[in-house]
Amino acid sequence: MEPYEKIYVSTEFLETEHGFIGCTECHGGDPGDENWQTAHRGVVRDPTFPDADRACGGCHEEIASEAGRSLHYTLAPFDRTLARRMTEGKPDIAEKLDEAQKMHCAQCHASCGQCHVSRSDYVGGGFLSKHRFQKTPPMDVVCASCHGGRVFAEYTGLNKGRSPDVHFDREKMACTACHKAAELHADARQTATRFDLSLRPSCLDCHPEAASEASGIESHRIHRNRLACQVCHAQDYKNCFECHVGTDQKGLPYFKCKPSQMMFKIGLNPQKTERFPCEYVVVRHPPASPSTFDFYVKRALGNFDALATWKPSAPHSIARITPRNAACNHCHGRRELFLRPADMQVWEQAANAAVIVGDEAVPAPVEAPAAAGSK
Repeated sequence: MEPYEKIYVSTEFLETEHGFIGCTECHGGDPGDENWQTAHRGVVRDPTFPDADRACGGCHEEIASEAGRSLHYTLAPFDRTLARRMTEGKPDIAEKLDEAQKMHCAQCHASCGQCHVSRSDYVGGGFLSKHRFQKTPPMDVVCASCHGGRVFAEYTGLNKGRSPDVHFDREKMACTACHKAAELHADARQTATRFDLSLRPSCLDCHPEAASEASGIESHRIHRNRLACQVCHAQDYKNCFECHVGTDQKGLPYFKCKPSQMMFKIGLNPQKTERFPCEYVVVRHPPASPSTFDFYVKRALGNFDALATWKPSAPHSIARITPRNAACNHCHGRRELFLRPADMQVWEQAANAAVIVGDEAVPAPVEAPAAAGSK
């Protein structure tokens, strides 16, 4: 976007409820100063971050208070992940990692303003609609800004040779059709991952018959509570294996990733719960690696293998018929589909022990039923 496109405030905005609030109420500055350069001193670009209550709490007290503790605001699981993987007993490493996080990781947060008024700082900002507030943020601009590399591309069929998710292809469902405001605003300070959110959507929210003994679908009856839905109904999805961050000669942050790979891997569910009791899940490899932060400090993640590198995932590439469920033996007996030690570096194998599928756990091939009338 051109700079002028990012900051244009329309006259229509001035006639809205938010437009009747003076600019300085939220952004600061001196409205009595006729010199625009000095009048803008102290102006806050995004008054909704890091304190959501500051600008929004006066009118939206409950929402702002909750949203300020959400995954999008706090990125709390990232902090806990780095703390687990960080080299112990090195205060200087903690200091350098904090610097790196502020330079890179913190750029991915999404404040109230960066969902409902503008695009994320991560993609350069810019108003969504000339400062007019959007109650439901546009999926292709807001959600795609941060989730475009994997989820949005899977969902809308941007990955070459892969079809869009059936929910988008047939119904044009937006992200908010499943991910409601209550989930997006939910307090997530104590969650280890997004999968721990109690408000996380489930396929069974809309398809309860799939888990019923009387569903009438034989494969559902056989695999009930054994397979996550995505094991049968997801297409290939993107996996990343290495990312490095740093700054250029001008001090601008950058990241470099090795080419991603379209893959499909089934792993064991490392943490069964009442809500998620299945034995087999789809697993994805994130881009982190032990050397991600080497630009800032060498050997910062000395305990990198304290956590798994192949993690349960919910690919947004759903289809009714996929290469896995077109026939039983497209999955049964296909050892290469199931996560194995050979799929990872030697140092990763111990960390992923809970998700690796041993040879004995790979379903055996199924004999095809005899044709009618055959002996």
